Amino acid sequence: MTQQLVEVTGGVDTHQDTHTAVAVDSAGRVLGSAQFPATADGYAQLLAWLHAFGTLVLVGIEGTGAYGAGLARHLRVAGVRLVEVDRPDRKTRRWQGKSDPVDAEAAARAALAGRRTGTPKDRDGQVEALRNLRVARRSAIGARADAQRQMKTLIVTAPEQVRAQLRGLSSAKLVATCATAALEPGQAGGPAGAVRLALRSLARRHQHLTAEITDLDTLIAPLVAAINPRLLAAKGIGPEVAGQLLVTAGDNPARLRSEAAFAMLCGVAPLPASSGRTQRYRLNRGGDRQANCALWRIVITRMATDPATRDYVQRRTKDGLSKKEIIRCLKRYVARDVYALLTQPDDLDLAA
Repeated sequence: MTQQLVEVTGGVDTHQDTHTAVAVDSAGRVLGSAQFPATADGYAQLLAWLHAFGTLVLVGIEGTGAYGAGLARHLRVAGVRLVEVDRPDRKTRRWQGKSDPVDAEAAARAALAGRRTGTPKDRDGQVEALRNLRVARRSAIGARADAQRQMKTLIVTAPEQVRAQLRGLSSAKLVATCATAALEPGQAGGPAGAVRLALRSLARRHQHLTAEITDLDTLIAPLVAAINPRLLAAKGIGPEVAGQLLVTAGDNPARLRSEAAFAMLCGVAPLPASSGRTQRYRLNRGGDRQANCALWRIVITRMATDPATRDYVQRRTKDGLSKKEIIRCLKRYVARDVYALLTQPDDLDLAA
């Protein structure tokens, strides 16, 4: 009975093959430390081990979006309250050293003290499916851009007869021309033939990646519409932007405590940088930079097409703000609107 009265907080340092767990009581005393395999059986053993010390009230986990995703999913299904814990800061690590038990203990103490209160994303719904598709799409876009840059670089150093023929073509025309070039493998022995063969290979890769991106877009657009159609219908928000914002919020957007917390997550909440009588704020360079970019796209689109946004820009310009400063202000306002659409998708008027 005494054991059952002990309130236990767990901390887990996650890795690819093993997870190290530490249990502490409500006073911060270490109750035990153990290592478990990063498998379904290992997750069950870890949970049973924590329950053996008393009543499990909270678990802090490092890397819930990476190596700790499987464990977080298992504990969530078991009804355990979870907290996402960042790795210890550098000063703490210099003083305490680095080991798996030390990091797990730091995670437990951070959760117990309330220094970390973020709820991990759920990874068992439509948004997780969307995230996986977007990972493949983003990779294909990057590879396609690399192929195009490499083609243009090869043309810069190509023999003059090749360079003169291709240097003035647009990107689309360049890819189409190089992809259909009739060449023989025996031409690879000379610089001109080799560069043409290389350009054909890169052009065909470019075309293949374009087809792959198109296929992924046909999957992503209806999935975004099914998850949150009102977000997709808002001004300046298309499937790409909406998809990124949904992934940032996760399958459980209720974990975002307020629109201010969402703005901080997206890196659009100004940070105080005051001292003495000087009251000022500085640019926030933290947060999810992909979400920050999505908000920037919304702002740029509305500045070009939305009369209310254009009026705001004119008014703030008269106040002496630069274009960059106005965009920062607008991103903060857009974050407020997006937060409402993410957390209350069925109760809002999109006219704003």
